[in-house]
Amino acid sequence: MRKLDFARVQFEKDISAFSGGQKKKVLIAKNLCEQVHLHIWDEPLNFIDVISRMQIEALLLEYAPTILFVEHDREFCNHIATKIVEL
Repeated sequence: MRKLDFARVQFEKDISAFSGGQKKKVLIAKNLCEQVHLHIWDEPLNFIDVISRMQIEALLLEYAPTILFVEHDREFCNHIATKIVEL
């Protein structure tokens, strides 16, 4: 998935060799490839570096899936969310 900056050679590697952030990006990519009406994510940006965060944000803005998520990164929430519920 080039939009999340995975090199072709990384597709040959076992996921256990990836860092925490790379594993999280793989899970996000896998989740977005599934045909569902609603994605539910808990802290999707844990272990994600700044560049990857921007890539995920751009992908979500382009793809525009329906997501219910819990996230503490206020900037991300303000860019992605159309409605915010604070408890």
